[in-house]
Amino acid sequence: MSREIIDLAPPQERAILVGAPVKRTNARHHVSEHLEELARLADTAGALVVGTLTQQLDRPDPSTYIGKGKVEELKQMIADKDATLVIFDDELSPAQGKNLEGDLAKRVIDRAELILDIFAVRARSAEARMQVELAQLEYSLPRLVRMWTHLEKFRGGIGVRGPGETQLETDRRLVGHRIRLLKERLADVTKAREIQRSGRSGIFKAALVGYTNAGKSSILRGIAGASDVFVEDRLFATLDPLTREVDLGDHQSALITDTVGFIRKLPHHLVASFRATLEEVREADLLLHVIDASHPSWEEQRLVVDEVLAELGVAETPMVYVFNKMDALPEEQREALRARIANLAPTAIFVSAREEERRPRDAEGRLTEEGQGTGLDPLRVLLREARRGRRPEVELLIPMTHGKLLAEVHRLGDILASEPDEAEGVMRIRGRFEPSSLARLERDGAARGR
Repeated sequence: MSREIIDLAPPQERAILVGAPVKRTNARHHVSEHLEELARLADTAGALVVGTLTQQLDRPDPSTYIGKGKVEELKQMIADKDATLVIFDDELSPAQGKNLEGDLAKRVIDRAELILDIFAVRARSAEARMQVELAQLEYSLPRLVRMWTHLEKFRGGIGVRGPGETQLETDRRLVGHRIRLLKERLADVTKAREIQRSGRSGIFKAALVGYTNAGKSSILRGIAGASDVFVEDRLFATLDPLTREVDLGDHQSALITDTVGFIRKLPHHLVASFRATLEEVREADLLLHVIDASHPSWEEQRLVVDEVLAELGVAETPMVYVFNKMDALPEEQREALRARIANLAPTAIFVSAREEERRPRDAEGRLTEEGQGTGLDPLRVLLREARRGRRPEVELLIPMTHGKLLAEVHRLGDILASEPDEAEGVMRIRGRFEPSSLARLERDGAARGR
């Protein structure tokens, strides 16, 4: 007896995108690019974009954001395209969202809600899931009225509260309680991370930051030779921070952390809830701001990331611009970009994670001499020089009988040379040490040489 197979998967959302920048803002010059990015976000969330609507506003309409005329035009487009979802590129107020859903009879979300939805799907670790849930709850709290409009007809008169209002108040209390609980749990996560970082206090640390899909994960995978680093050509492919130890050559290594990508109009609730994770950025000795050199709006993306970094309070941390995806540019554009950036940011470097993947390696996975200076080599040189700048070269005198201290010296520093001095009864060790490690060794009995 044959059985009919029933597909229980929900149908794909058919979305219409709405871009309505204010005329006096710079956004009006980039409407098409912003909607293209919104389309990629919608695709990442699993929606099919079936149409777009644009308008330039003198100021947003307080009731519907786009005004009655455009609402009617949007309603007709929804009917023509058989759309099930409307996505606004700008954040809607709770009242605007409620009014639009009432007029259009379709679900309406804004860019912030779309990003939160993507984060909810992509969050893998328990910490990331808590952070996303916190952001979603803080976003939804002022919008609970909109979610309970179907109960409005049951509201009673004076002194008799209807079930809709009662349920709304109950939900507010439950949401408020859950927000407090999540904040307490994330505070515990922050403390745990501080303990973990304290164990890495003597190691040079760099953090990859940048706009989403700029190639941060590809750079980490390439420079660390770690095939387990997840890479995907989609927005927000990586949410959880990932740290790898990287061999820089010349007896040097560093810890490099890949962080969550930023994006234009990143929901402020999300930035706030991810502060525990982004503490990795604050603890870094060097920030590597990765920029997609092939993207037509890389300058706007650079400014967005710089603004978020300033909001996080890391403006004082040394930072270097790393222009990635140089292989995607024609030779003439590469040279023009290098010449232009030489004036804008003289310390900037130019790399290609894709070229790194193509470079020949030996049987043990080490890079061969062929192709030296390409791929991610400029980044390796930068990290070596930055690390050396933090670890001055000194000579230490260690008593030969102090075996424990000798072992500690080798553990905490990069040893360049070591020779016994029989006359003095000491080992003369030349190496590079973190200032904190050097002070600790001197307290334990090490002496400075000449």
